Amino acid sequence: MGHYLGLDLGTSSLKALVIDQNQTPLATASVPLTVERPHFGWSEQSPESWIAACEDVIAILRREAPDALAGVEGIGLSGHMHGATLLGEDDRVLRPCILWNDTRSHAEAAELDDDEARRITGNIVFPGFTAPKLLWVARNEPETFAKVRRVLLPKDYLRLWLTGEAVSEMSDAAGTSWLDTGARRWSEPMLDRTGLPLSAMPRLVEGTETSGTLRGELASRWGLKAGIAVAGGGGDNAASACGVGVTRPGTGFLSLGTSGVLFTASAGYDPAPETALHTFCHAIPGLWHQMGVTLSAAGSLEWLSHLLQEKPGDLVAQAGDKLEEPGRLLFLPYLSGERTPHNDAAVRGAFVGLSADTSRADMVRAVMEGVAFSMRDCLDAAPHAGWVRQLVAVGAGSRSSLWLRIMASVLETPVALPAAGDFGAAFGAARLGLCAATGADPDAVMTEPPIAARHEPDARLTEAYAQAHHRYQALYPALKAAAIRS
Repeated sequence: MGHYLGLDLGTSSLKALVIDQNQTPLATASVPLTVERPHFGWSEQSPESWIAACEDVIAILRREAPDALAGVEGIGLSGHMHGATLLGEDDRVLRPCILWNDTRSHAEAAELDDDEARRITGNIVFPGFTAPKLLWVARNEPETFAKVRRVLLPKDYLRLWLTGEAVSEMSDAAGTSWLDTGARRWSEPMLDRTGLPLSAMPRLVEGTETSGTLRGELASRWGLKAGIAVAGGGGDNAASACGVGVTRPGTGFLSLGTSGVLFTASAGYDPAPETALHTFCHAIPGLWHQMGVTLSAAGSLEWLSHLLQEKPGDLVAQAGDKLEEPGRLLFLPYLSGERTPHNDAAVRGAFVGLSADTSRADMVRAVMEGVAFSMRDCLDAAPHAGWVRQLVAVGAGSRSSLWLRIMASVLETPVALPAAGDFGAAFGAARLGLCAATGADPDAVMTEPPIAARHEPDARLTEAYAQAHHRYQALYPALKAAAIRS
């Protein structure tokens, strides 16, 4: 049976996962990456470090799972989105990649964000997106900009090294502000606005299509077969959706990582940029997805843990496991600003309703509820959210049964927890590699993982949570007015 390799280029590590034809994981390896922050608001990474990490992760697999690696017949790629990798003549890297969480181009993003941009791309132009970064480079590093011959997203630079082909795919390209998202093609008007020709963009494929084949020199050095197909792959969230089977209309996932993501798949293109909801192409042909983002989900518990000097797991244990009506204490999780639905980088969070008898357990529950209310804002912003029959929970926060039950009741949507296993972006990338190599139907491959628990909304508490959510929403204007803005 053939094996399939998923490579997930994350911000903090590059992960590799090998699965077999039955999608059983055979081997995994991970190599850390570092981020440079030379100035306030800047976030950069060396593209050369991605290549070194890939060499290292393959070396680990060759040493620890040689048979699993040797059987690879297809490769899929996933990666962090929005990064600007600038290449000059002979595809030489011109400067460190400007990452998704870099905010230096906020003024350029505001300049680009108008009715035309939203009509073409279906999205607000956020400072983290790729296009405003190039406008910033043109104005602040003109000597570098003059040498730019190609712009690639991070995983696509890794692909260039793997295959020799400059290719991107729809889900990642949709986060650049250069894609006509509804038509699934590059937009020359948006490229013109950042001074770039169409020739600076890579060729586009769907995530399940073959983008190229592994270079012979690498195949020989790694002991792999010649001509291995490399799939288009997907941006990190689209690849994660492939990993948990969120690839059909009516499906969605809830990610409780450092940030929170509510991701829903849709067959039609129905953007709602005024809500700060992302509307991107999916990695599956003919499919789009909408994604609401709260910037501090499990990160809010990490913050409270640091503040109270107690481990997150110990804090959560103090909150107990009984689902109760929300208390007086409210928490707004805007520790780093907020994305959906406010698009407000300056607003900051708050506890409201503190009293002399407030306990640690009260604060933990308020944090959990506040993040749930933020995710409810994301759900309400999505035009097709009412069609979602359940949300699959992923991320560190999904380890808390209490939090998932709160989420189900606040979102009024069943929340399912996968059985133990690795169903993240690397798994989704491997699935895309399988599709590209074999021509398999994505619907047959991108199945839901085994479910360990399914949490239904508690009908006794949904109205109380809805009222608490209304109180939560009413506080944003005051916080917005109080925020210090530069």
